[in-house]
Amino acid sequence: MDEPVKELDLKGLKCPLPVLHTRRALLRLDAGERLIVFCTDPLSAIDIPHLVHELGDALEDSHRQDGVIVFRILRLSR
Repeated sequence: MDEPVKELDLKGLKCPLPVLHTRRALLRLDAGERLIVFCTDPLSAIDIPHLVHELGDALEDSHRQDGVIVFRILRLSR
């Protein structure tokens, strides 16, 4: 059975809000949970992977889909 997945819709928000909301959401997750983040701010393509690395979590996937950047993050630590 897959671990729980939470989604965070940050479309329309500009820097620094996407990374701040993502940080808050990740810190509320337990180890093993996943977070899917949807952003339209181009800077999030830099900021969110940096945040994930800083927190010691894993960026499992990131891709663009119809103008939206989608991140799949696995929470490794608590």
